[in-house]
Order: sequence, then structure tokens, then C-alpha cells
Amino acid sequence: MHEHPTLPPSKLPGVGTTIFTVMSQLAADQGAIDLSQGYPDFAVPAPLLARVEHHLRAGHNQYAPMAGLPALREAIAEKTAALYGVECDPGEQITITSGATEALFAAIHAFVHPGDEVILLDPAYDAYDPAVRLAGGRPVHLPLSGPGFDLDLDRLAAAIGPRSRMLVLNTPHNPTGAVLPASRIEALARLLRDSDLLVVSDEVYEHMVFDGEEHASLLRYPALFERSLVISSFGKTCHATGWKIGYVVAPRPLSAEFRRVHQFVQFCVATPLQHALADYLRSDPQHYRELPAFYQRKRDLFCQLLAGSRFRLTPSAGTYFQLADYSAISDEPDVDFARRLTRDAGVAAIPVSVFYAAPPADQRLLRFCFAKADETLRAAAERLEAL
Repeated sequence: MHEHPTLPPSKLPGVGTTIFTVMSQLAADQGAIDLSQGYPDFAVPAPLLARVEHHLRAGHNQYAPMAGLPALREAIAEKTAALYGVECDPGEQITITSGATEALFAAIHAFVHPGDEVILLDPAYDAYDPAVRLAGGRPVHLPLSGPGFDLDLDRLAAAIGPRSRMLVLNTPHNPTGAVLPASRIEALARLLRDSDLLVVSDEVYEHMVFDGEEHASLLRYPALFERSLVISSFGKTCHATGWKIGYVVAPRPLSAEFRRVHQFVQFCVATPLQHALADYLRSDPQHYRELPAFYQRKRDLFCQLLAGSRFRLTPSAGTYFQLADYSAISDEPDVDFARRLTRDAGVAAIPVSVFYAAPPADQRLLRFCFAKADETLRAAAERLEAL
């Protein structure tokens, strides 16, 4: 009888199934309203779907160039210039990726060598740490500061050492909804001026910044951009998370190294979707320009609906996530409370502790996604208010 071979040790021994899969499956099993995983429950814009159908039927169904369709990269370059005032070469500085997750993975693997340190800011999106470990790097987790989840530049400066290779930045920030202001980005540029630290800037929620503020993209700051790979997401911007299409903007030397890895992780991204997005960026720029107001209205509705509840909410500054403090309801750890909330109240959320290497013991926070139809938010709030 054939015996199974002995498996080598796991390369990610401490990693199980991601919390997003766990909570979404629990929500489905319980028939709960799912405000956990970050995806909209409303339609992709009709004009964009029409362009997808057009290109599918026009025969644009074979491999795209490894770096992405020229038409899409040119449209992104035009958008980047209009929004952030930076001229990028679409041929050499823009790469289309299989969502932001592949972009993050390829960016980390392109530059992190065994023993290199990568600074992550907790609470950190859960794709960062495993990618660093798989590259042989050592994640260095720094907590963001205070109730506003601010970047402590003194603490960051103290963490930068001879093995430091990279900082992963995320603004607007998942899971907290915090937004780094321009003053903090400018101070970061001064801090890194004499270092060799690279920056991966996860800016997938760039079009969801509220209350009249502007997104301080690293693309706006030449001294930072020269050492940065800036990641964006059409999935987030176009309500199409299942398409898994993102892109990376980087200076030529970084872009060239990034593509060395990208070509063997994904090679290229779905061709008809790239054609459609190129058309849509040029024909409907008002879509992404109107997103801040669109999502701010949903944020305000959700916060207003929960104003009379025992949850405590400080309106999110960006993203389509809202944190809620439940300490007036329960002393349970957040993972336990999130599971009970899904089973007993019929609303699924994400516990914030899972985004930390060492979560604060007294923190009682859940993350709710408000990228949902108004009726979904109203139904969820009605259940939450009853607690």
C-alpha cells in the first residue's frame, strides 16, 4: 500500500484560514447579515458592465501583455496626473496586477531577502505578515498610536535598523478607517530622507476619504515616491472585488524589479476586463470622483442608525469600514463577541484583534463594512440596536 510522504514543516505554521473567510462562512451558515468581509452588495456600474460584454464578444479573450494592456496603463497615467500631479511613464512605471493582494505579495518578494526586516503598522491587514515570512523576512510590528490610530514617527525612527528593508504603509487604513494627513506624510519623507528604506504604500481605498479631506497619496511627494511602490485597486473603486484587478505605480528601477516577480506569480490579468476598465476610466471619470460623497453618505447613515445603540462609534475618516466599541455591551474578547453576534443577533463583523501581532488586552472593537445597500444597513442596525 502506498504511504503518504512525511510533509516538511509548514512555512506558515501559525497561520490558519483568514478571518474574512471564517466570518463570511459563519454568516452564511447562520443566515446573518454579512458586514464582515469588505465587498459591496450592490451592482457594478452598468456602463462598465456594458464595456465588459462588448470586449468579451469582440474577441479580446487571449493573453494580455505581462505588464498590462497599454490602453489601461495609459488611462491610469492620465488619472494619476490629474489627481496627484505626477507624470508616470505607462510603459515602464505602471503594472496591472491580479488585485492588490498579488501586488503586495510581488512587491514584498521582489525586494525582501532572508533576514531583512519589514516594518508593519498594527493593526495591519492580514496579507502583509505572511508575505514577509514567505520571503524569509522578519516582520517588525509597530502599533499605531492612540484612539485615532496615528503613526508615531519617533517610534518608527527607533525601529529602523541596519536590517530594515521596507515599511508597509496603508492609508486610508484597513481596518480602522484612519487617514494619514499630508503633514504626517511630509514628516515621514523627512524621516526617511537619509535611509535606504523602501515603502510599499497600500492605497486601495484612495477614493474613500471623507469630510472634505484629500487623499495624501505618496505619489504626491517626489522624495517618497522615488522609494515607493503605490498600490491601487479597481475592485474597491468599481464595486467589483471579484474581478481581482489592481495596479502598481513605481519609479522605473523599482517597477522593473517588481515585474521580475509579477511575471511568475500572475503573468497577466483578464484581458476583456482590462479593455473595459480602460474605456470606463476615460468615459466616466465622475465615478471615482463622486465615490467620497457616495460612501460618506453610507457612513453617516450607518452611524446615525446606531446613534441610539450601546455601541460607541467615531465616524470613519476613510475606507468603507466603521469601527464600533462594544465595551458597554460585553467584556468578551472580540473574536468571541463577533462569533456570538453572528449567531445570536444575526450580524457578522470582523474582530479587530486579529490584525495585531500583540492586540491590546482592553480593546473591544469590531469592524463593520458599510459598502452595502441602505436597506442592508438599516436591517443590520435594527438588530444591533436591540443589544
